Amino acid sequence: MYPKLEIDINKLKQNVKVISHMCHDNNISLAFVTKSFCAREKVVEKLVEEGIDYIADSRINNLKKLKNIDLPKMLIRIPMISELEEVVEYSDISFNSELKTIKALNEICERKNIIHKIVLMFDLGDLREGYFYEEDLFNNIKNIQKFKNIKIIGIATNLTCYGAIIPSPINTGRLVEIARKVENEFDLKLEIVSGGNSSSLDLLMNDDMPRGVTNLRIGESIVLGRETAYGKNIKGTYQDAFKLVCEIVECKEKPSVPIGEIGIDAFGNKPVYEDKGILKRAIVAIGKQDIDTDSLMPIDTSIEILGASSDHMILDVTKSNKNYNIGDKVEFLLTYGGLMSTSTSDYVEKIIY
Repeated sequence: MYPKLEIDINKLKQNVKVISHMCHDNNISLAFVTKSFCAREKVVEKLVEEGIDYIADSRINNLKKLKNIDLPKMLIRIPMISELEEVVEYSDISFNSELKTIKALNEICERKNIIHKIVLMFDLGDLREGYFYEEDLFNNIKNIQKFKNIKIIGIATNLTCYGAIIPSPINTGRLVEIARKVENEFDLKLEIVSGGNSSSLDLLMNDDMPRGVTNLRIGESIVLGRETAYGKNIKGTYQDAFKLVCEIVECKEKPSVPIGEIGIDAFGNKPVYEDKGILKRAIVAIGKQDIDTDSLMPIDTSIEILGASSDHMILDVTKSNKNYNIGDKVEFLLTYGGLMSTSTSDYVEKIIY
């Protein structure tokens, strides 16, 4: 069935090996973020023996799928009050920044007679989640330590995802300094000082990671083989472990500019067209209802994506050396956002090999 997402396990294994060696050689544990491919159990179970220390995801529904895999599970999105019963059931560790939520977690754990581990988020300037002022963090830790069923095991930060702030020795070093202050002031041993995500790998590759960072949460660098601070491919990894394959349903020569008065398209936009004369245009059976079509990159680099409607994506195949025709397949690489939208789509077949 097409369209389909092809998942190459051997290439993913190689990517995990490269990243895990990079982390472990620097005394950093690896939390594998599985959300981009909806935490498919068949994928994760093939990769866990390649050097993964934690499984991390932002969705409890995804961690549920992986409950039988014997690795600690991290919930890395700040939990909702409404999901806390499932948080304590399906995650071993949750990332938190709100005292009210942690208090509610403690009440649930007290009732169940269990201890739940938490990592506190600190905002180093990217302005997404976390405490922004050290004073707020320290005041909250004083209160959290009163909760008998909550154990603080770490501190973490997130960079690049919202504000696009690049990890540096200075901002990541500040996280290490705060962690040391927390340990000294509250007599805590923090097993996790999590210095960010795939954008922090550039620090590792350049030997700039501050000593004291003990964990990274890595998704894109494993699934797509690139660090995300500057978008560089990581040596020894594959960028095509995930491929989208679509089928051509029409192939005709047509003008490059629509004929008539241009209004708004099906999505409320008024498009602008460049007159390139007559083009050989191939239509593949996928559209904006299926995936984020703006996040695709044809493997045949001579192909240009002209646009898409709900159900059709139009390609300019004029310059290709291949004589595309009806029934032929066109392959695409995906951005991280494209992989997520493709993975969540019910209209895309998933094939693991």
